[in-house]
Amino acid sequence: MPPIMAQINDPKIAFAYLRPACVLLTRAPTVTNVETLSGQLKEVNDATLQQLQEYVLFPLRFVLKVPGPKDERLVQSVAEAVSHILENTCVQSWETLRDLLSELCLCLCSPTDPGKPADTSEELKSSVLRCLEALLHAAYGDVVFKLFEPVMLPGLGAAISLLLALAEKEKSRDIQGAALKCLQSLTLQCDCTEEHVVPSTEERCAIGSTLASFLPGITVAVARIITGDLRQGHGVTIRAIKVMSRTVGLVMEDAQIQNGETSKTPSADLGRISQLMVLRTPAWVKSTAGKLSVLLGKIISCTSSHQHWRVRLEVVELNNHLLARCSQSLGDCVGPLLEALVGAVNDEEPRVRKRCEGVLCEVSQRNRSSVSSSSAQTFTDVLSENLHSLATSLPRLMRTSDDQKKLFVLNVFLGYLKVLGPTVSVVLNSAAHLERISKALMQVLELDVMDVRIVEERSHAVTIETSSGAQDSYAAHIQRKHFLYFTDEKIFCALMEICRTLGYYGNIYLLTDHFLDLYQQSSVYRKQAAMVLNEIVRGAAGIGVATADPGLESQVQGYSASREDLKVAVVSVVEEYTSLHNWHLITASEETERDRQDQQLLSPSGLLSISNINVSNTKANSLQVIPSSSDLRPSSSSTSTIHQLNSNIWQLCIQLEGVAHFAQALGPDFRPMLMTSLYPVLEKAGEETLLVSQAALGSMWDISEACGYRSLKELINDNSDYLLNDISLNLQRLSQHPQAPRVLTVMLTHSDCSLLPLVGDIVQDVLSALDLSYDHTAALFCSVLHALMKALARWFPSSRGSTRESAGSKHTSPPEEVLDIRHFLLDLRKQKELAEGVGIEEEDDVEDLVAPPTECEDADDIGGPDVKVELPAHLSTTKDVMERCIHLLSDPCLRLRLKVLDVLELCVCVLSEREDELLPMAHRCWPALLQRLTADDPLAVLRAFRVLCTLGETCGDFLRRRVSKEVLPKLSSSLVRQAPISAKAGPVYTHTLAYKLQLAVLQGLGSLCLRLSLGDADLDAVCEACLPYLSCRQPIRLQEAGQSVFQHLIQVDPDAFWFTLNELHCPSSYVPPHPDLQPVRLSGMGRPRDEYSDNVLKLLREEFGSVAEETS
Repeated sequence: MPPIMAQINDPKIAFAYLRPACVLLTRAPTVTNVETLSGQLKEVNDATLQQLQEYVLFPLRFVLKVPGPKDERLVQSVAEAVSHILENTCVQSWETLRDLLSELCLCLCSPTDPGKPADTSEELKSSVLRCLEALLHAAYGDVVFKLFEPVMLPGLGAAISLLLALAEKEKSRDIQGAALKCLQSLTLQCDCTEEHVVPSTEERCAIGSTLASFLPGITVAVARIITGDLRQGHGVTIRAIKVMSRTVGLVMEDAQIQNGETSKTPSADLGRISQLMVLRTPAWVKSTAGKLSVLLGKIISCTSSHQHWRVRLEVVELNNHLLARCSQSLGDCVGPLLEALVGAVNDEEPRVRKRCEGVLCEVSQRNRSSVSSSSAQTFTDVLSENLHSLATSLPRLMRTSDDQKKLFVLNVFLGYLKVLGPTVSVVLNSAAHLERISKALMQVLELDVMDVRIVEERSHAVTIETSSGAQDSYAAHIQRKHFLYFTDEKIFCALMEICRTLGYYGNIYLLTDHFLDLYQQSSVYRKQAAMVLNEIVRGAAGIGVATADPGLESQVQGYSASREDLKVAVVSVVEEYTSLHNWHLITASEETERDRQDQQLLSPSGLLSISNINVSNTKANSLQVIPSSSDLRPSSSSTSTIHQLNSNIWQLCIQLEGVAHFAQALGPDFRPMLMTSLYPVLEKAGEETLLVSQAALGSMWDISEACGYRSLKELINDNSDYLLNDISLNLQRLSQHPQAPRVLTVMLTHSDCSLLPLVGDIVQDVLSALDLSYDHTAALFCSVLHALMKALARWFPSSRGSTRESAGSKHTSPPEEVLDIRHFLLDLRKQKELAEGVGIEEEDDVEDLVAPPTECEDADDIGGPDVKVELPAHLSTTKDVMERCIHLLSDPCLRLRLKVLDVLELCVCVLSEREDELLPMAHRCWPALLQRLTADDPLAVLRAFRVLCTLGETCGDFLRRRVSKEVLPKLSSSLVRQAPISAKAGPVYTHTLAYKLQLAVLQGLGSLCLRLSLGDADLDAVCEACLPYLSCRQPIRLQEAGQSVFQHLIQVDPDAFWFTLNELHCPSSYVPPHPDLQPVRLSGMGRPRDEYSDNVLKLLREEFGSVAEETS
């Protein structure tokens, strides 16, 4: 690195050193000469350069003064040289400052139109702007203040207009920012790190009076820049906001306006210049404040939600600066400025929030120190009035604004509540404020209830077993609410936080009473009022409330809800929610199957109750059909509309969410309320409407967690005593409480075997009701029986499944052993002898010898009484349920038959441990089951197949002959009869009943043969019936079902069906390993590819892959 040369300190030597270059530049103004002088200037120290400032500036200024067009590079070089001089010296001459300002502005403006920027390079403009800024920073205080004398108004105006035009019209961000920074320096409002001239009070007043003439032009142009294209970058926007803030703050400063000198008449010596001057009279101040209010409103609305946090932070600084300096002169602007500050309290950026809280604290302190008790409004009054005004316009803004504007307005609303803090309770004591805020929330939170999918989605959630991940699965399926006036989830979150903040700071009694009144007044407000009430209670408990207090101390202490107050409020709201007319709402069309049967149940001629009196041929405490003199619930004259059904569904979901929120708010203190609130929640968990059942299950999880239960099982078991008591009582008034069986269903689904002794009596009541009135109670109670049997199967799992799996694994292991030809041939000879009857006598003799010991074993039991061991409770209950299922299998309702088949399958699983009990029941149910297998809807056939397979697994030998004789012939003949029809049919055939029946039979037939271990004749019949379905002409799903049949048959007898498939199509010839062995001849060898080839090859490859590879 070359050594740094020592700078010249002696003015004489410096003059002699610089003089040739200055003379040469004056004679020949070229870029080279300018660069030579610039290089020499850098070798002179600052003090020496200060003494030679006028001398070295002369040739450079002379170049700029030469008339005619100039080379841009030459002007740029001159500007850079002048910048170096000004950055290292001070301007002490007014003439130098004035002339240089004029000459630099001429370099920037167009020669033909001085009011517009010249069409020059960006580099030139950047250099001139840098030089201009250096000039303004280098000017001495007494010199620079002369710029703001009245005589300088034309020149100053030209410079300001030029800088504004550059800032607004230029495409380069750097030039825009440099022009705005020059404008700040020109108005003595620069915020850089260099030292600046600090004007006195009189000097500030003079500057303000001069800039008042340019205030409209500056503010309008800067407002256009701020609200302009976002592509200009946040840096330009921030600089423009600073210009706006400092200029308005200087011209409209309260201290200057209150000084009478601002309205003095200008001197007559100024001539026409006096027309440019503005007198800051009260009328002018009022008019200007009104116009500034419009501009500031546009700026704030555009920047308060700006994507860059630094812009939002600068808006906070703008508001602070104007409120601190111009709060009286800008009276019309105080509202928007304060509103913007309040909105920033909820900013997502912590630095913006922190600064905003500090600014609001300062504003509050200034207000309290400057406002006496007898003067204008206090700060709290201003905030409360603004809150009322915003609440009035909130519905309109939510209907007409975009989502960004809506979110900003809501953040402002929330900010007012947070800034008011505990004073909110005082503000809400005003009936006008409370009414306006509540009605605004009612209108904004109106739900869109026209989605037909909400009504269509049905639930089978009660059959879902409780698992460790169940809570997450319910939470993942929570339906999102859709509102009329907004779609953004952030807007909904802001509204809910507003409600929680109201509850946190407000009087819980006042708020719950008011919103309960709205809830009761009209069904239009019911859902919104419930949402608000839910969040108010959460907020009163301190849940989900951002307690970032901006430090505003209030003289009035707010209302703080105690635990007892919270309990009282929750009790009143829960009672209203779970009342008959708000809880038992129609959520499905009356034309559905279940509702038709419920209508039958509730009809005057078929009301149900439990009678405690003895009736002939009946037992006490059993469900009976009794006549009714009047209807307890009027029948609907027309089917409910989708709108009404959706509205009811959402109301129930919101109320269920509310119960969960109340449990979270009270925690363990909610446990005593479970006696009245848990039963209704379980009632809705058994609803058929998906949305309601999901909401109820989610509510159950939240309640169990809030009350300290680890699972739903623990929640139900701990409260089972009074839950079952309610169920028992409601079963006595089933006409008024038709949902009671569903509560029992939910309890069984989510509990364990400890519940069984408690529900025994209730189950017997249900079974007795079925005995007395199948028509009215079958559909109502069948889901209970299904849940009961599913619970019993879960509580008392069968060991047969695991035993069969282990046996299967043992059965599949031998093929891995190496084949021994000698043992194979000996075993084959033995099997032939047995088939011919050789050796059977010997085996019978051996069996006779082994038999007597069994008699000895039973000798001890000869004299004892023949007492049948009492069955366990779960097996006894299962037998009773299975007995009812036998009668219900012939019900004309398909939906009921399917449910009964499900129940029957579970009964078989539970009874499989006791074969002596299962076999008689299987014998009894066989005729009805046979009808379902051979003459029913395809859905019922498929379900009946599943039951038959379960029966075959548990009592296969017992059913083998029945299936072989009564089931297989009909199924086989049906398959053979339909095969040619389906092979020739088109794509429409897949929608017919015949196709569904074929598919159901094929899908169940293979597993049936496997589980019943059918004989060769039966297997051959099944094979013959299913072979046509391996044809590629059959529909795809029938081909797949046919393949599944053969996959199961191969498991029964691999050799026979390998032979059968190869007879149909043999992919290759088999060469014997020794010449003495005869070659294998199969019918399928050498046969060309046909319609069966693809499926046969697929089966051979998948089931006999190793053999196919060896022979290919």
